[in-house]
Amino acid sequence: MFVHIAGTGSYLPEKVLTNDDLAKTLDTSDEWIFSHTGIHSRHIAADGEETSDMAVKAAGRALAEAGVKPEELGGVIVATSSGDYRSFPATASLVQARIGATNAGAFDLQAACSGFVYATRVAQGMMQLDPRPVLVIGAEAMSRLLDWTDRNICILFGDGAGAVVLKASDEKDGILDSILGSDGGSVPPVISCTGGTKVCPEDPVGGKMHMNGRAVFNFAVKIFDDTIRRMLERHGLTFDDLSLIVAHQANARIIEAAARRMKQPLEKFFLNMNTVGNTSAASVPIALDEAVKAGRIRQGGLVASVAFGAGLSYGGLLIRW
Repeated sequence: MFVHIAGTGSYLPEKVLTNDDLAKTLDTSDEWIFSHTGIHSRHIAADGEETSDMAVKAAGRALAEAGVKPEELGGVIVATSSGDYRSFPATASLVQARIGATNAGAFDLQAACSGFVYATRVAQGMMQLDPRPVLVIGAEAMSRLLDWTDRNICILFGDGAGAVVLKASDEKDGILDSILGSDGGSVPPVISCTGGTKVCPEDPVGGKMHMNGRAVFNFAVKIFDDTIRRMLERHGLTFDDLSLIVAHQANARIIEAAARRMKQPLEKFFLNMNTVGNTSAASVPIALDEAVKAGRIRQGGLVASVAFGAGLSYGGLLIRW
């Protein structure tokens, strides 16, 4: 049995926050932000617009494209670090009820920005035992976790949701390979102390996100290359066989550095962070959906995806579309 992505969908909130908007309250500028990140603007969830709201909208679009009815689903997985509730219930349970997936199990998965890749791997494994379609969603309201006075972090993130429907098939290809990993042996360079049992007395702003940007950058560039290379080599393929690389949209400079390390043209990488920013676990599925809608991914194309985030977690997917 093979597992294919049968449909994609995404949702971005209506409100757009530009770099010029940020410059009104921060010591920064559009030129500085773009030169360091490749980001011009990002979408911000409206007051009262929750992670589950965005997830439901992305899910509906993916289901419609896949031609799958909600009651046909065997599972709903939401990858998120910013669910509706701090602990429980799972955001996936809220989504499952609202879309009418009455026969599906539902749970959240938290692997930070790598969450969608992890969730897709988990869904693929579930389908080996139960071949019913699975809805995998990455959804984040990152704006609720940010210290909006910290110009090094708040400029990076945005809100949104992306979804895919996975279907089992006797037709070969689909998701060919995946890699999951973590480097949790050192002090995490990305951390949010909100909730949980660990007391963080060093946290000066009440549980907002902290990041060691340089450590993340160096880790991401190396793991970007290594993860894709390992998947390709296991199938006797090379970078030249790839039609497109759809990576976590964390920072354009990371992708540019990875492209140089991999000796691949930047045109082979799909980029949308200029208008979306870093949407954490929603980043890869939003980018996949936009790439499909733009005609950058076509049937038969070989697509690699890689993500990296707090933990430090990382993961990759190799897909024959």
